[in-house]
Amino acid sequence: MPTAFTILFALIFVAAIFTYIIPAGTYDYADKIPVPGTYHLVKTNPQGLWDVFQAPIKGFKAALDVALFILILGGFLGIVFETKAIDSALGSILKKLNGKEKYLIPILMIFFAIGGTTYGMAEETIAFYPLIIPIVLAAGYDLVTVIMIIFLGSGVGVLGGLVDPFAVGIASELAGISIGEGIQFRLIALILGVSWAIIFTMRYAAKVKADPTKSITYDMNQKLIKKFNNFDSSQAIEITKKRKIVLIIFILTFVIMIISIIPWQYKFGINFFANLHASLIKIPVFKFFLGSMLPLGDWFFVEMSVLFLISSIIIAIFYRFPENKIIDLFMAGAKDLLSVALILGVARGISIILNDGMIIGTILHSGEMALTNVNKAVFAIGSYLLYIPLTFLIPSTSGLATASMPIIAPLADFAGVGREVVVMAFQSGAETMNFISPTQCVLVGALAITGVPYSRWLKAIRPFLLGIIVIVFIVLTLATYL
Repeated sequence: MPTAFTILFALIFVAAIFTYIIPAGTYDYADKIPVPGTYHLVKTNPQGLWDVFQAPIKGFKAALDVALFILILGGFLGIVFETKAIDSALGSILKKLNGKEKYLIPILMIFFAIGGTTYGMAEETIAFYPLIIPIVLAAGYDLVTVIMIIFLGSGVGVLGGLVDPFAVGIASELAGISIGEGIQFRLIALILGVSWAIIFTMRYAAKVKADPTKSITYDMNQKLIKKFNNFDSSQAIEITKKRKIVLIIFILTFVIMIISIIPWQYKFGINFFANLHASLIKIPVFKFFLGSMLPLGDWFFVEMSVLFLISSIIIAIFYRFPENKIIDLFMAGAKDLLSVALILGVARGISIILNDGMIIGTILHSGEMALTNVNKAVFAIGSYLLYIPLTFLIPSTSGLATASMPIIAPLADFAGVGREVVVMAFQSGAETMNFISPTQCVLVGALAITGVPYSRWLKAIRPFLLGIIVIVFIVLTLATYL
């Protein structure tokens, strides 16, 4: 498979060709929402080769606030990871569960799910396999259980992502809604998804422990397990008082983020944070610190960027990193997410071409005609099913959101479905495919480390996947009508 960059750039070129074929048209808009029945033809504006190469540049300019947030988040994570606070927290959990392996599965899966639902924890999980493998094997389980604990744990966290900036954040911004809209339904999906993942994994693990022949990899286990004899789980990093404080700051940062992006006032009619903010800025000392800060509930990417920048500085100074090391760690962390920031521009280039070529209105009109009298739940579930194969073609979650959301979100308006439902359909569909996609680098990495064949993983995961699909169907239906 070519990379996501190549696929997206090819789609920009295809979109430019469509501007010569599809009639130009547009809608009248009210509050950035197309008004049904107002579609009309306009003068054509076909896009040339120069426009194709210009589209990613204009796209990156349009996505600058999101891209900058991603780079600052990367810098924040770079500093946090250097303190080893998260690693030590996991090591402490493992040490306390010595001899109580029965409780290992739910606690670890919740640990990884929290990472997935807050900052899209994915590639970072690869580092935990050497620590967890010997403990799981010593408990009488197999290597497939290891993958389920780590990969499914973080995966269901991403699927029910509350504030995952790479999926929910980018998709919400492109859909023109707050990242906090629909968070109550994502919470339901998270709870159900994590519960199902834990039940599924514990049932499989108990079955393997009672009868090793029930292992999906039974005929290979002796060969697979042999190479892990030298793995030493006793090398867990100590959780010191300083690391505990870093963990508190880390958790508090995400708690503030969650509170700040829920639209308390305009969506739920809760004025507490707006009134509190209005009272505080009247006091000179608070006015000095708060400046022009918006009330909690009205934040978006600029404000969240400031939050993570401040937290980065607090953690770095508290840990007494030298000034040059702080900059190096922040830059290294930002560099790790540079590809994510850059792919936003390339992906948004598709909608730039469609908009400048004046054909996105015609595409939406076709969707409006197709959605006439379509049941709301059918549209929501259909969007979810659409995103499953699209994720295989565009494995970058942020790239897929940027490429598709400008088209799918307005279609929801015609179907009478909230745009937050489409965002949920996108993140759920993308992660459903990621559980089995051979283009998913985290899955491929997990299989490579453990030696479990891809075909055996597919066999093990099928019942779980069916359960996830049922859960998503139920939550999307609830979100559509409630």
